[in-house]
Amino acid sequence: MTAAIADHSFQSALAVPTVRRLDNGLTIIAQQTPTDAVNLNLWFRVGSAVESDSINGMAHFLEHMLFKGTDHLPQGEFERRIEARGGVANAATSQDYTHFYFTSAPQDFAALAPLQIELVLNPRLAISDFERERSVILEEIARAHDNPRRRIFARSMAMTFDRLPYRRSVLGTAAVVKSLTAQQMRDFHHYWYQPERITAVAVGNLPEEELIQTVAAGFEQALARRQRVDESRNPATQVCRSAPEAPFATIQRHSFTDAALQQARLVLSWRVPGLTDVEQTNALDVLTSILARGRLSRLVRDLREQQQLVTSIAASNMSYWQQGVFTIAASLPTENIETVEAAIVDHVQRVQTDPVALAELQRVQTQVANRYVFDSESPSDLAGLYGYYQTLTGQLQPALHYPNEIQRLTPADIQMAAQIYLSTQAYGALHILPTAAPSTIS
Repeated sequence: MTAAIADHSFQSALAVPTVRRLDNGLTIIAQQTPTDAVNLNLWFRVGSAVESDSINGMAHFLEHMLFKGTDHLPQGEFERRIEARGGVANAATSQDYTHFYFTSAPQDFAALAPLQIELVLNPRLAISDFERERSVILEEIARAHDNPRRRIFARSMAMTFDRLPYRRSVLGTAAVVKSLTAQQMRDFHHYWYQPERITAVAVGNLPEEELIQTVAAGFEQALARRQRVDESRNPATQVCRSAPEAPFATIQRHSFTDAALQQARLVLSWRVPGLTDVEQTNALDVLTSILARGRLSRLVRDLREQQQLVTSIAASNMSYWQQGVFTIAASLPTENIETVEAAIVDHVQRVQTDPVALAELQRVQTQVANRYVFDSESPSDLAGLYGYYQTLTGQLQPALHYPNEIQRLTPADIQMAAQIYLSTQAYGALHILPTAAPSTIS
């Protein structure tokens, strides 16, 4: 398949939705699709990255509390009505955003959408509910500490970032969560959950204008009730903003032990561009597939299939808003750590010195672009995709044109990205051992 043919097919896969910004600042994105369902995704540009250390965990705690009902909607009523109609609802908090979503049949959308909007805009946030939910959050933090995979991720983030808030847990620490107050949460909600900071995405089998009007009316009703109770609230909040961190200047190795592991873990990390420089992330996405994503990737074939030095190995390019992290992670016998780290660095070096063959690049481009399209088939997939990019970049173009941008990359683009961002002389290396040997940091 030629690049031109691939371009045409990907362009037809992602239709252009309608985007409308209301006078109150709310952004609504709507798209009609043939699938007989409708998804509403409410995106908020608030996550753990905007928190100061003293309130770390507030955004996630608030996500839980927004399901405790409002003065007009008793706790559990939204979920009851969703389930009665065969729908599903959930929410998630990350470093850069929080979003709430539900999927229903088209004929139920007009009745359910205002309920979700009411929940997120007018939460009761009662002290009694706050205290009960605090114990749930503390239990979630304890479970995260007991999960080896989450412990490894936490250590990796702490190694990668010296000062950016991505080094902290989205959940916060037990000590901080114990210190939070209901009034702090009310102030946090008042500041961040304003219409000008919200992107509402409705995708499914209803006319776009009907989707927009349903969402707009739901916000109008909820905001009318909110204005009568928010006038005396203090909107003050604590916000953390920083510039991206410079790339590693040297190789920084950190070693720990974890008695729960059966095999060692090796994680190599590089600081790379994030969504504030979104066009620079595309070549890095392709590099993950060239190096260690899928059975045909270089590191999987060499280190797992041929030399059998690792039991698993994978690469990822995590694009946070302020900065990204490119990682290569492996599970392996402890005695292979040094050999595998050297082999990974050697493979990165080869990408830097020898341009990727056109046939290999075209195969990977097809994989990356098709994976993106396949992950954008359902109303919930599309709503999540549009909300994510609109919230974090302020535009939909990266979402709509990503497959084509991937197809346009050349071997020189891939080589240059590896040369600029994946230094073989400066990166973070995390070694986590399954033994009880004393841990060291060098």
